[in-house]
Amino acid sequence: MSLCIAIAATVLTIPATTFSLSWVHSVEKVEWREEWAVTSEGLELRQASVKGSGAGMEPGEGAVLDDGWWRWKPALAPVSELRLASSGATPSGWTLCHAGGCQTLGDAPGREAVLFACRQDGGAVEPSR
Repeated sequence: MSLCIAIAATVLTIPATTFSLSWVHSVEKVEWREEWAVTSEGLELRQASVKGSGAGMEPGEGAVLDDGWWRWKPALAPVSELRLASSGATPSGWTLCHAGGCQTLGDAPGREAVLFACRQDGGAVEPSR
């Protein structure tokens, strides 16, 4: 399994089975982080963290305050894709990190990035129904 990222007409294949996404909330200006796994079922959210709370940033059920971060494990089914689009209202794009490094996505308004689980050959994994 790998993580694929589609941006415009390009698909990048990243040989990673886990990755994190972080961004700064557009209103509260604090960081939000999510830890994801690339599985045969799709992309699975394993943990979410937010540095503080506020409008649209309430910690999830069972959240624990740890070193200034609210952390919890969302009970959500895997998703077939994540669509990241920038409105220009946030101070930056998303930071995607994996074992090979980090990169910024969606730092320009209107540039959508689509993340999905893919096979080593870059083909999409069909989500289970």
